[in-house]
Amino acid sequence: MAKINVLPRQVAELIAAGEVVERPASVIKELVENSIDAGATAITVEIQRGGVTYMRVTDNGCGIAADEVKTAFLRHATSKLKTENDLNSIGTLGFRGEALAAVSSVARVEILTATEDSISGIRYAISGGVEDDFSEVGCPKGTTIIVRDIFFNTPARMKFLKTDVAESNAVAQIIDRIALSHPEIAFKFIRDGKRTLTTNGDGKLSSAIYAVLGRDFYSGLIPAENSQDGVGVSGYVCKPVYCRPNRNGQYFFLNGRLVKSGTAMAALEQAYKNSAMVGKFPYCVLNITVPFEAVDVNVHPAKTEVRFTDEKRVFSAIYYAVKNALMQGDSRPEMRIDVQKNRRFEHMSVEQFRQTAISEASRPAPKAAAPIPKSEPKVSPFVQNEHRVFKTEVSVPESKPLRLSDSGVEVYSAMLKNTPVEAKPQKAEPKPIAPEPQKVIEPELPKTEKTEAPVRDVKYIGEVFSTYVVAQMEDAVYLIDKHAAHERIIFEKLKASAKPEQQLLLSSVAVTLTGDEHTAIVENIPLLQKFGFEVEDFGAGSVLVTAVPSVLSDTDIKSVISEIAQSINNTGAVSVERLDDIYHIVACRSAVKAGNLSTAYDLSELAKRVLSSDDIMYCPHGRPVAMKLTRREIEKQFGRIQ
Repeated sequence: MAKINVLPRQVAELIAAGEVVERPASVIKELVENSIDAGATAITVEIQRGGVTYMRVTDNGCGIAADEVKTAFLRHATSKLKTENDLNSIGTLGFRGEALAAVSSVARVEILTATEDSISGIRYAISGGVEDDFSEVGCPKGTTIIVRDIFFNTPARMKFLKTDVAESNAVAQIIDRIALSHPEIAFKFIRDGKRTLTTNGDGKLSSAIYAVLGRDFYSGLIPAENSQDGVGVSGYVCKPVYCRPNRNGQYFFLNGRLVKSGTAMAALEQAYKNSAMVGKFPYCVLNITVPFEAVDVNVHPAKTEVRFTDEKRVFSAIYYAVKNALMQGDSRPEMRIDVQKNRRFEHMSVEQFRQTAISEASRPAPKAAAPIPKSEPKVSPFVQNEHRVFKTEVSVPESKPLRLSDSGVEVYSAMLKNTPVEAKPQKAEPKPIAPEPQKVIEPELPKTEKTEAPVRDVKYIGEVFSTYVVAQMEDAVYLIDKHAAHERIIFEKLKASAKPEQQLLLSSVAVTLTGDEHTAIVENIPLLQKFGFEVEDFGAGSVLVTAVPSVLSDTDIKSVISEIAQSINNTGAVSVERLDDIYHIVACRSAVKAGNLSTAYDLSELAKRVLSSDDIMYCPHGRPVAMKLTRREIEKQFGRIQ
């Protein structure tokens, strides 16, 4: 066995520095956090070449006393901890006492600092852990730390650094996140001589978000706030329609510290379930406050990972903060039309407009399209749950082409000449005897569930592409996806009922499943009974279905059972939240499909139901149910308003 040696001080410091200093961004993070702990209200960060050659952090904090400057660069030297009991209530960002020691061991460091009551300041320079200078200088209150030539004495680490642009971007991300967590501090970030970030430090999170993340990010946010069981949550979350294909926009701050928390992420995404599209993730900026003794921040050297003493309490506080925000602050998405593409005639003179209109009118008429074969309309299931089906048959009289009579030609010619025309007497034609009007029996309105929301004045206009319902309410036109809307209505009805109405099958349906699917169904038969399914183990990897929810009476039962089995396998152990997946499947399968022909009465009732309730805004998969086109947007296209 090799002999055990005690490492020299310099080698030990280089190894310890590797836990804290990985790249220039790590240095900036440690120095800025120290400035925040010093009570600074203004912090300026400047870098050159990604921070590899030059970094400077200036603050207006309390400064360091002259007799403590050298001590601050020793390992495990800190003003934030004194006894082991202090570890149970860490309220500062830096507390390990390794930042300055680690940085100075792998770079050339210079510090200028002065306290409020000192006459002059102190300049202290240290390179690679060796002191170079200690002298009095004139400097303002606060601290300025300059770091040059990082890893100058450890060239092996230099080769792991990325390009200057990549390192600069990493530093910018650190500054962005810290600026979001402390909107009360005015930050400036100077990158290669150019100022790229400025926050005003007014204490408003919305101002910091706008300055750091931009207008597009900010425009999709709604406020969220909740406080329960000693856990406070405040900040902003995005509307479901703005969800992104990744989680890069999720910012969680715990007691002012940026953290990575699986609990917070799971609570956020669970609150968006049934509202966000599948494969899309919400973004947010949330501040979480918990008692210091209820969290352990000393889990990771970089202090980005934390551990809670009560994960369930934190999960619940975040979940209800986000859920309440979505219920109160979300609204239907509005349609926007690119105005620039519709200004063809805006700059034309009167003569140019006439010539354009004449040339377009003289174009040959397009050939008539081949007649579409008539098909029997499918019955809409919007009101099937009420045991009534309504069919509307409208007979349109055969139209005849209009012809311009001789007198009509003369009238038209007179209009051009601006001269009066004597009307010629017309031969009276015998009026056809109209048949007696038949008594129209109005269909009885289907029974609907009682809701607190009053029915609003919704005018049904029509349907396009056999998919989208067009309706008017107040000063806006709405396009409603009938499948998404009907799916959401069924989904909410299933969740509200203790047990869905059940339909016994005339003949049992045997469903053959894979091994995992068969196990999932058999082990969850009591769960399926809650949804209205009656399933028995048929042996040999098969199950026998004898009853289904009434909304699925006309659906392919085999595919539904197989899909439910796959969902159970994907979600693992069944919980209250995961039961929604089965509701999704049942609602989606039973809802009317896009392309199906529906009666005008059914579509009118659907439009009233959707627009009278602000809860029906997204299908269970997260797609929007309705899009809003305001009257103002329409009038802008026709040039009525600017």
